[in-house]
Amino acid sequence: MTEGFIPPHGGYQNLLSYRKAEIVYDATVYFCDRFIDRRSRTHDQMVQAARSGKQNIVEGSMASGTSKEMEIKLTNVARASLEELLTDYRDFLRTRGEPVWDKESKEARYVRGLGRNMPNGTSGINETYRSPESHRTHLSHESYETYKPFIETRSPEVVANIIICLIHQTNYLLDRQLKQLEVAFLKEGGLRERMTRARLDARKKSIG
Repeated sequence: MTEGFIPPHGGYQNLLSYRKAEIVYDATVYFCDRFIDRRSRTHDQMVQAARSGKQNIVEGSMASGTSKEMEIKLTNVARASLEELLTDYRDFLRTRGEPVWDKESKEARYVRGLGRNMPNGTSGINETYRSPESHRTHLSHESYETYKPFIETRSPEVVANIIICLIHQTNYLLDRQLKQLEVAFLKEGGLRERMTRARLDARKKSIG
């Protein structure tokens, strides 16, 4: 059976970038409610940036069926929103005279390890893509609950650093995802190209 010109789309729940972004959002809501004045603009801006990172992955995934260009655009918006959030956490630490963990520090490596060693055998960040055609993978058991014992019991500077590590991981996944989307777009084109191919295939079948 010939594939239609609208490819399968959605399924954002299976994207590791979405799962990580969801963790960043949940952690940011907790962080802001606990450590940032709820009446301040910073509180709202940080929560909205975290939400934008998560929601634009969803919207990009849903738009992918009819517009690869829109999927790439929205994934870039998600990436930009998380970069903005990353700056907010760095500002939080800098204005309090607290350091950002070096990426090779034992603390940062420990946080990365929490997401890497999941019960179902996936290695989290290193298993984002299982084939050139897909940027999805089996769901890991990683969730906010994985990090909750640390986020909800540690000092604000430690929690900020934990979330910074999580944002870096999410951004890494989104960068990989964008490269995959660019390759797929160059190879397959957008909706117009798929429609043309489907029309030609249908014409060949009617002639044959």
